[in-house]
Amino acid sequence: MGRWARERRRQQQQQRQESGGGGGDHTSDWASGYPEIVKENELFERYYRELGIVPAGEWEDFMAALREPLPATLRITGYRSHAKEILHCLKEKYFKELQDLEVDGHKVEMPQSLSWYPEELAWHTNLSRKILRKSPQLEKFHQFLVSETECGNISRQEAVSMIPPLLLDVNPHHKILDMCAAPGSKTAQLIEMLHADMNVPFPKGFIIANDVDNKRCYLLVHQAKRLNSPCIMVVNHDASSIPNLQMDVDGRKEVLFYDRILCDVPCSGDGTMRKNIDVWKKWTTQNSLQLHEYSARLQLRIASRGVEQLAEGGRMVYSTCSLNPIENEAVIASLLEKSQGALELADVSSELPGLKRMPGITKWKVMLKDGQWFEEWKDVPPNRQTQIRPTMFPIEDKEKLKAMNLERCLRILPHHQNTGGFFVAVLIKKSPMPWNKRQLKVHQKVPQKTRDIEAAATNSDNGSKDTNEGSTPAENEELKNMQELQNSDTEQIKKEGVCGPPPSKKMKMFGFKEDPFVFLPEDDPLFLPIQKFYALDPSFPKMNLLTRTQEGKRRQLYMVSKELRNVLLNNSEKMKVINTGIKVWSRNSDGEQFGCAFRLAQEGIYTLYPFIHARIINVCIEDVKILLTQENPFLSKFSSETQKKVKDMAMGSIVLKYDPDPKKPDDLQCPIVLCGWQGKTSLRAFVPKNERLHYLRMMGVEVFKAKRKEEESESKTEEVQHRQTEEGMDVEDKEHDLITKMESEVGEESSHSPVESSAVEVENKTKDSDQSSKNASSYVIQENKDTGNGDAKD
Repeated sequence: MGRWARERRRQQQQQRQESGGGGGDHTSDWASGYPEIVKENELFERYYRELGIVPAGEWEDFMAALREPLPATLRITGYRSHAKEILHCLKEKYFKELQDLEVDGHKVEMPQSLSWYPEELAWHTNLSRKILRKSPQLEKFHQFLVSETECGNISRQEAVSMIPPLLLDVNPHHKILDMCAAPGSKTAQLIEMLHADMNVPFPKGFIIANDVDNKRCYLLVHQAKRLNSPCIMVVNHDASSIPNLQMDVDGRKEVLFYDRILCDVPCSGDGTMRKNIDVWKKWTTQNSLQLHEYSARLQLRIASRGVEQLAEGGRMVYSTCSLNPIENEAVIASLLEKSQGALELADVSSELPGLKRMPGITKWKVMLKDGQWFEEWKDVPPNRQTQIRPTMFPIEDKEKLKAMNLERCLRILPHHQNTGGFFVAVLIKKSPMPWNKRQLKVHQKVPQKTRDIEAAATNSDNGSKDTNEGSTPAENEELKNMQELQNSDTEQIKKEGVCGPPPSKKMKMFGFKEDPFVFLPEDDPLFLPIQKFYALDPSFPKMNLLTRTQEGKRRQLYMVSKELRNVLLNNSEKMKVINTGIKVWSRNSDGEQFGCAFRLAQEGIYTLYPFIHARIINVCIEDVKILLTQENPFLSKFSSETQKKVKDMAMGSIVLKYDPDPKKPDDLQCPIVLCGWQGKTSLRAFVPKNERLHYLRMMGVEVFKAKRKEEESESKTEEVQHRQTEEGMDVEDKEHDLITKMESEVGEESSHSPVESSAVEVENKTKDSDQSSKNASSYVIQENKDTGNGDAKD
């Protein structure tokens, strides 16, 4: 066998060389990088041609689009104050430089804005991942994309992946659940919508982003952290059995129902053929049949669990990157039938004007991998009924089928707007699900003792506390009676023949044990020097500060919103929390001699700034340029106004604020807040490298360097100097290094793409070898403990 295998490999190599694979022709690189895969699948064409999802006369265009590479697409972070500046920079500088540019004999098309995305914040181009990364002519553009992506100002995301968050219609006060969130591009969109008003540091709403795969949760953390939100929590659960959470409402515990739920379920992924080339040779109808057969525990279970946790009047978006009605309309029809009128499909035909879409279908057939068709369940022979299930077919009752309004679903076809294939359904919950109607909300009164003690909210197995601890006998008896009532209701529902929920699954914990989330007690002496040093406003929510250690010296302080604090404190025993909160202060031993051991952290400065009333220095634009281009400039280099302000200020951490001057329209017209450090004779900014480059670009300073080795060397030097000043290694830094190793091993869905990978790749090069070794060991420990369970999306 070994000899035959070697012979086959030799023949394949010879064929590639004969076809030009070893020559200088880069046509295949431009197209996709997979010249050896033939983009033909007879069964695929037969199946979808027969189903009629493509309008008459468009079949050839449909197939031709599938064979073309997927355009690179980017999205500008809309809520950031710098969004307009970035858009102007793209249009007036980088896009203009692409005009009349040819790469490997191919003309680069000018990027076009997505007509249906608001405010020209999403763009696509015909540049592929490989061309962007390897073409010298595009190196400047590529560096811009990488740097801005790391800063969170740009996200590399497939166009159709942007649709579900837009149709959720999110407002800043909404409580949101993202059920299958990794790798996180849609979650990033939701964060943007939550922070629509930049003047509100703590929106009332929040996002709980979940994924079943422990490894992919860290990709999700990496995406979310770029946006520096105190309102996002990443958890690790099976979406089909994600636990009911509770919140303290006026001293009583109530079940948490979400205003918006994103349900982007695992699927066969045949809508991703333009990017995932392997689908061409692997696609069979059996993929979807097996998924649907398993859907009681997968797609349908996830969707059912979602609508259970949806608030009345709330909106849930169900989506897949598949074109197959068995994974789409069949699942929605089953869910609507089970709901008995509790759910309805929303009419979103007037939303996202400019988006070309096809309506959902009401008639489809089922085909086996051998090409045999079945139009109705009654036609399926007994020996095939294990492969084919009744829920794969349209509802037999024509009136009931018509009332479902399946045509309100929308299917995106690749050839209509040069995208991938996609399916979306928007559901509105009008009343409780039939199996929930008799179940009362939990109104457990929180004991005064529990409310007064601000305890640690940990997700460790041995550190959790029973929620009934401290309750009176009467309260416990009330809970017992409620549970008995719920059990009797369940039995009664079964007797009445009402469709019940999918059977519950025992919650499993995946991956390794996370560090705890410990809130600071109200009288913690650690906070008093901080409050005095920065003259924090009395309204500062100090109860929302937390650390990631229960013992020893606390090196980092994080902050979450009041609502997420509520969730953490009341559900620590139910959830496996991977990450939450943004870093606002870091311990610096040099600062203790100046009255405060903690310096400000750049990632949380926009959240903290409204509460700080001391140690603020307003600087002009020339001062900002000096701070961002020089590592530790002397005070004498700054303007006389800045020198006067610094003169009477004690050494230590400071805030550097730039306010635009409307009388100087040529200058940067958006505010900048930087963390800095005042020494005896110098003033420096504590800002990550990519964020420095971002601000300099916005000010018109040329930051491009053709020789990447020189840039990497400078970056390493900067890292060393930064570590000499900042003491300690943050838990999140370890997570980031873990992500960079996983990026090369864990496959991503449609929303993960080249710019994100490139950004991680560049940062990897700047990490010093000792830390990489340490984090590699951490990763090995995690992988050994990981169970391998997970419904990872294709």
